[in-house]
Amino acid sequence: MINKKFLDEQKEILLEEKRKIETRLGSFAKESEEHKGEWASNMPDFDKGTSLEEEADEVEEFGMRLALEQSMEEQLKAVDLALDKIKKGTYGICEKCGKEIPQGRLKAYPQASFCQGCQI
Repeated sequence: MINKKFLDEQKEILLEEKRKIETRLGSFAKESEEHKGEWASNMPDFDKGTSLEEEADEVEEFGMRLALEQSMEEQLKAVDLALDKIKKGTYGICEKCGKEIPQGRLKAYPQASFCQGCQI
């Protein structure tokens, strides 16, 4: 059984990770007002004087931001899920086998949903 001190420590780590992800996402995307937890990368703004080469660079950068946005949204969802599990009292329980996830694994990856055996 996970003790309260460990849960409190994990909660603080997860909240800090959430803040970092949201700050980083906010630097190149906007949070959706309609769909909680979804973000949208800012589209490039093309000026009339922009060359095709510059436009191509901006489109390429936008594509990279989209991939980064998607990855970070997934990370954020995992963090939010872990925080929700802490609230519900189910944090640290493997979603597949129902056994307790070792604290060492949770320290290394606080948003773990599976024990190491079920992760594979």
